[in-house]
Amino acid sequence: MAIVPNPYKTTGFLGWIDDRFPLTKLWRDHLTEYYAPKNFNFWYYFGSLAMLVLVNQLLTGIWLAMHYKPDAALAFGSVEYIMRDVPWGNILRYMHSTGASMFFVVVYLHMFRGLIYGSYKKPRELIWIFGCLIFLVLMAEGFAGYVLPWGQMSYWGANVIFNLFGTIPVVGPDIVVWIQGDYIPADATLNRLFSLHVVLLPFALVGLVIAHLIALHEVGSNNPDGVEIKKHKNENGVPLDGIPFHPYYTVKDVVGVVVFLIIFVGLICFAPDGGGYLLEKPNFQEANPLVTPEHIAPAWYFGAFYAMLRATPSMFGSALPGVIVMFAAVLILFFLPWLDKNPIKSIRYKGMITRVTTVVFGIVYMMLNYLGMQAPTDLGTLLSQIGTVYYFYFFFSLLFIHKLESSRPVPERVTA
Repeated sequence: MAIVPNPYKTTGFLGWIDDRFPLTKLWRDHLTEYYAPKNFNFWYYFGSLAMLVLVNQLLTGIWLAMHYKPDAALAFGSVEYIMRDVPWGNILRYMHSTGASMFFVVVYLHMFRGLIYGSYKKPRELIWIFGCLIFLVLMAEGFAGYVLPWGQMSYWGANVIFNLFGTIPVVGPDIVVWIQGDYIPADATLNRLFSLHVVLLPFALVGLVIAHLIALHEVGSNNPDGVEIKKHKNENGVPLDGIPFHPYYTVKDVVGVVVFLIIFVGLICFAPDGGGYLLEKPNFQEANPLVTPEHIAPAWYFGAFYAMLRATPSMFGSALPGVIVMFAAVLILFFLPWLDKNPIKSIRYKGMITRVTTVVFGIVYMMLNYLGMQAPTDLGTLLSQIGTVYYFYFFFSLLFIHKLESSRPVPERVTA
């Protein structure tokens, strides 16, 4: 029997590596022979951009950790030292702080793309769940990093968030002390958040990103038409509507990276504080437990959830209902694959009612984000309450809304 030579056999130094580590196989499986749908549009930039920002955050974070002191008496001064005396320290600090905001921007857009094109539906439920876990860890990472500069808003923001756990009946106050390591946010609190921010949460984040990508490459990418390209293959098993991820989409992603970097560098150089939205003015003052800021606001990327918290009426003087609503707003994302009963994946072919409610959902979320950063007013509270109701209504409406509308026929093959 004739032995068929392996067409992928490598020689030389690369062959030596391949005999001990599947480098060439990984390259083929995840790049040159990973076939992605040929109809990706600009919405598919944000996954690769999220990877880019993650690398930026890891590298700049390692560098900042070399100079930062997780001590309540020294933390604020160490940040000022980085900004004023360390060569290029101000640039790298702004790369990290602005990068945190840009991370949430691209993740929110990435999630919205999954929402409109049904990237959470079978067989991609696990990809979506990994993505939601990434979002949850990213929120914890963002909160911990927000507290570390130990400015006024950092301190009082941490005080507000930790006291939310105090609303838990019976054991709440003890949990607050256990989490903080003290009766108020103090040195022990800062050490714990620093450990989480630079060790545990980054490892969890990277691990979840790897799991997210493995799950994605196992079942294949979704596309704007919501059509499974693996259903139509040629005699060699290659999807007829697919193209190799490399070089076609790696080159395409370079365009997105260039545009992103222009915006990113522009912010760092000309508006690193984002007019007070990316870095609040009170955070340029050292934390003072005796002086409360005029208005305590969260980082902008938590604005929507904070607006829901404030909009929910208290019960018997307790903010517990608001805390439940706030956490439920995150947890409901995990159930999206089972809440959406529409057999059609992509918004391109869904009815007008679904299209309108989805667009309104995006607008309402941005409104809640804005209201969460503003001082509370009667009108703001009313709008937040309406927005909170609509937020949950949108998810539960997916159970039945498709029965109220006419949908367009879904094509068998992807469209150009």
